[in-house]
Amino acid sequence: MKPIRPPQTSFVLSPLKPRSCRSSPRLRVNPAQCRTFIRPQRPSHRAVENLNLNRMRTESYDYYVRRRAFLLCGAISGVVGICYTSYLLFQELRKPKKLDSGLPDKLDPFSTEAGSKRKTVIHDGDGTELVPTGNSTIPTFPRLLELAVGAEGAQEKVNGVEYTLVGLGVRTVSFLSIQVYMVGYYIATQDIAAIQSRLIKEINPIATTLVSNEKDELRKALLDNERGEQLWTDILREIKPRSLFRVVPVRDTDFHHLRDGFVRAITARSQSNNSVYGDEAFGAAMKEFRNLFNRGKVPKKQEMLLVRDAAGRLTITFNDGKTGMGTLGRVSEERVSRLLWLNYLAGSKVASEPARKNIVEGLMEFVERPVGTVESQVV
Repeated sequence: MKPIRPPQTSFVLSPLKPRSCRSSPRLRVNPAQCRTFIRPQRPSHRAVENLNLNRMRTESYDYYVRRRAFLLCGAISGVVGICYTSYLLFQELRKPKKLDSGLPDKLDPFSTEAGSKRKTVIHDGDGTELVPTGNSTIPTFPRLLELAVGAEGAQEKVNGVEYTLVGLGVRTVSFLSIQVYMVGYYIATQDIAAIQSRLIKEINPIATTLVSNEKDELRKALLDNERGEQLWTDILREIKPRSLFRVVPVRDTDFHHLRDGFVRAITARSQSNNSVYGDEAFGAAMKEFRNLFNRGKVPKKQEMLLVRDAAGRLTITFNDGKTGMGTLGRVSEERVSRLLWLNYLAGSKVASEPARKNIVEGLMEFVERPVGTVESQVV
């Protein structure tokens, strides 16, 4: 008898499908407790932040305080900007109106390159001719000055001597280029022809004017340290033109500060030639020169004139703004004024390089005209 076998049942294993706890109707699980592929299982309850009303009130108050301060600063800035803009417009409207000189474009007041504009002349309310300086504190210099100092003939002693501006510039000190004063060089109008002739003969002995390439040669000679100093020394010693330097401080200073700068410049140049400047007469003249500056303050915008007459005597005048222009004194030794003039006009180290270059360009306008016809030119 054969053993009875149980019936065989065949079945196929199908791959198990992942079942989601959310989609399965059989699982009664809180969805918050489900684990997903990306995030772990979360707790069934969440922490609830306790609201702090005092802190919220403080933060709101601080926010509105900052907002009000910001808006207030903006309003103040707007008012200041409007006031400043109005002030600038008012200043522009008060400036004297510029007039065209009628001459071709030539030179800029502070440029040494050909092709720039000729110096501009403006007129104030009284009709006085002014030359812009490019400086905000001292915006203009007079084109002409009339002084009794240096007068020779009877008519000049009555009417005064007319001096014409040749060039100007700013004096700076230290590596920070701190501006000290504006300085302008004036020559007696009647003596311009003599300087004009001497400069032309330096380049072309038979010419009455200089052409472009000859002017470039003269410019190069005047800017050369040795040749320029020798040329100006000859002019100051032989021709002795009446001239002056107008010094106007840009900031408040004093006489001792100005004196120290002048004395250092004269001393440095005199030590290079002790045989000419090492005598007692020159030493006594320097002592006299120092004593003229034993005074107090020099307010800004108050002019000082260093005047050299036909004999080479140096006369110093100053306008204190209260009593008017007054004479500080005179130094009769010609060598003192000569060295002081060279401190601005020539040499390896000058008091103001912009002034020297501008003076040279003013002289270039002299030599481009026939001798004796410069009195009516516009600088």
